[in-house]
Amino acid sequence: MEAPSSKRFCCSVCVHTVKSIPVIFILCILAWSYYAYVYHLCLSRVTSVELSIPYLLVYHVILVLFLWSYFKTIFTKPSGAPPNFRLPEEVFEEFNKNPIDLSRQSAILRDFAENLPIMTFTNTNDIRFCDKCKIVKPDRSHHCSVCRKCVLKMDHHCPWVNNCVSYSNYKYFILFLAYGLLMCVYVAATTVEYVIKFWDITTDMRIQEGSYKIHIIFLFFIASMFSLSLFSLLAYHIYLVSKNRTTLESFRPPKFLDGSDKNGFNLGCCRNIQEVFGKEVLLWPFPIDTRLGEGVSFPINKTVPEAQSLLFSDVNNQKTSIDFEHYDTSLFTSVLISDDNMSSTDTNAPKYQDLIQI
Repeated sequence: MEAPSSKRFCCSVCVHTVKSIPVIFILCILAWSYYAYVYHLCLSRVTSVELSIPYLLVYHVILVLFLWSYFKTIFTKPSGAPPNFRLPEEVFEEFNKNPIDLSRQSAILRDFAENLPIMTFTNTNDIRFCDKCKIVKPDRSHHCSVCRKCVLKMDHHCPWVNNCVSYSNYKYFILFLAYGLLMCVYVAATTVEYVIKFWDITTDMRIQEGSYKIHIIFLFFIASMFSLSLFSLLAYHIYLVSKNRTTLESFRPPKFLDGSDKNGFNLGCCRNIQEVFGKEVLLWPFPIDTRLGEGVSFPINKTVPEAQSLLFSDVNNQKTSIDFEHYDTSLFTSVLISDDNMSSTDTNAPKYQDLIQI
């Protein structure tokens, strides 16, 4: 019994080590760049104290914000579906009795999901179900094969943070990209003067020897290259936030009863940003939790047919009542879901009346 257990432990350690290689690589690059910038540039080459102190101050402020955002992205665990989305064992056994009978399985899922805030479905208008996690998938959630769980509002699994970018850490991920880009641009902008001087025959720096030149030149080119990649990635995710889409939804739009709609959750640019960053604008630059909602249910665009309908009769057998409270603007709506069969004291049931308030 000991041998299999020890083998599993060794395999687990190896897998976690391999998964951490991209993170270790980034931290090593960061450690070397700190040494090159602080020691070789600011302390060795910049002779003016009036210049070196501001260089160091600004660099360390950006570095702290970058590391803060990066580690929050890494260590924030992706949220999974609430317990009331999981099929009880007896229901799951009934569901698996005859895997060939798809209509029967669909009926079981409909009965189970009648009190759940489900707004998106499969291409055949069935309930989205994960047989690995044994749960009805909440809207915008997907199963991550790396994390081995269904993740709320999953965007993608990022190897550079060894974590799922999702509802739990999406703000931190965007800030990580933003501060990474800011740091690369700042380093490139403050080192370019010295890189030019190394190649200028009229300056003394060209004929001076020393390894510091190699460090500063490599630092400039690496910062410039990372700036390009981070800019493109950050611009893409800012676009997704403005449209209230995830990376997965940009390739495969969410399916509502009336069809797929890539703008199904688009509430307008301002409110889309608030859904990720919160209402307190002063807190947006800091990697602290200011997101809105609970990640299970989301308000939908008014143009989606569900926002204009009072019943989900095709899916919930005319048992679930869905009311929609329209705000003054025509771009979005807040979804209010209630059911006569639900008890107000049921602690396991989601609070449908407290969906995202924008």
